[in-house]
Amino acid sequence: MQTTLKLGSIEVDVVRKDIKNVHMSVYPPSGRVRIAAPARMTIETIRAFAISRLAWIKAQQRKIVLQDRETQREYLERESHYLWGKRYLLHIVCGNGPTHVELSGRRLTVHTRGSASPERLEEILESWYRSQLRQMVLPIVAKWEPVIGVKVERVFIQRMKTKWGSCSRKTPSIRLNTELTKKPRECVEYVVVHEMAHLVHANHGTGFQQILNGIFPMWREYRQGLNQLPVRHETWRY
Repeated sequence: MQTTLKLGSIEVDVVRKDIKNVHMSVYPPSGRVRIAAPARMTIETIRAFAISRLAWIKAQQRKIVLQDRETQREYLERESHYLWGKRYLLHIVCGNGPTHVELSGRRLTVHTRGSASPERLEEILESWYRSQLRQMVLPIVAKWEPVIGVKVERVFIQRMKTKWGSCSRKTPSIRLNTELTKKPRECVEYVVVHEMAHLVHANHGTGFQQILNGIFPMWREYRQGLNQLPVRHETWRY
């Protein structure tokens, strides 16, 4: 069941679930706030929690409003697409051969069997981006496992709307946003190291920062650079 709280000019959607802890998210493009709370938690307790996080909510909303966004992709000839921070022009080849994607110079060519709709071209490129990210990330994980002292059992690549990555200490595994494929390689490595460090420390406290400071001293610069880059045009629903 969903209810809405009003905190001055801020509306907060509240959804009760069979969960143990309360979770708050701020969603682009408008900065909509959502709280997922345990079913047993009273609305008064949820309101008090939201009020205690008002400064954080406003900071996240400002960040979202100021974040540059890509224009919506139409998957047309010579449209700009990106790989590892570099710009490529889309080239579409419709033929009888197998469907595949290749890079040549500054051209990103999608070969399709017969004609393909924009939706089909998006699907082909999404699959290709996932494979590119996985190929890059697995050696990075192997490189940092002995340094951080963790073992990553699984790496998931998927579209994520509000995060560059996440992790599960229970599994242990990490999840990475497909959109990282379009960002500079050093930013991708930062996200991987960040999530692997969370397998040791769940929060962003002193212990977590000590790990990053010791093994990846440029992490703040990479984080800032990543967060200043344009993010994907998206229709946001939840």
